Amino acid sequence: MRVKFLNCYVDDVGLMDSIMKIEGIIKRKKPSQHIVIYPSKINSMQKDLSLRLIVNKSPLITTDSSTILHASKLLKRPLKQRVSTKLLFIELLKKCEEQGYRPYFLGSSNEVLEDVVNYVRITYPTLDISGYHNGYFSKKDTLKVVKEIQKSRSDILFVAFSSPKKEYWIDEYLGQLGIPFAMGVGANFDVLADEIKTKPIRRLSKKIRKLLVHSLFGNAFLLVHTLKARVKSLSQ
Repeated sequence: MRVKFLNCYVDDVGLMDSIMKIEGIIKRKKPSQHIVIYPSKINSMQKDLSLRLIVNKSPLITTDSSTILHASKLLKRPLKQRVSTKLLFIELLKKCEEQGYRPYFLGSSNEVLEDVVNYVRITYPTLDISGYHNGYFSKKDTLKVVKEIQKSRSDILFVAFSSPKKEYWIDEYLGQLGIPFAMGVGANFDVLADEIKTKPIRRLSKKIRKLLVHSLFGNAFLLVHTLKARVKSLSQ
């Protein structure tokens, strides 16, 4: 079931239902972008019409935020389920190995990316990785990267860009990439690479602190938007 509140659609699905929908998208071979909704993204969508259009046209929109679940209940459009982006990423890697889907990894630094790729090769030995590229390329090199991804003939593209950069980037180049399913994984490349090395989170501490602060402000602004919408609904 798809729920709409605060100008945003969200699919009320769990992890396994999401996997089934993604497999359907891959088999249809119609290039599509999966969207993960967080408070900061909904806040941006209130003023950013372009982002709103990109998000709401996605065939699969999930949330990884309990704050959004609570907000949806306040607005009488209750969402019951959230999907962990990290778990979805891991489950899709398993599905790639089982079904022969070929993933491409895009984003983060060379060091982190190599850690992730090596982990995937060891953990899923029969999985065919179609390619990978770091996220630090200039605008003039973008088309070169796009063509490289296009030539890989991948089934899934995992993109580790920040939001809303990844939504805009995927939407702009999705048709040229020719990949059935693209998914933004945020900082999960970095998180996974750090877990692989089993070290204290010193290398990620600055990024995590920044994400936590960003999340705190995002939750606060979402509460403001929710309360405004709730008051408006009661006055009608």
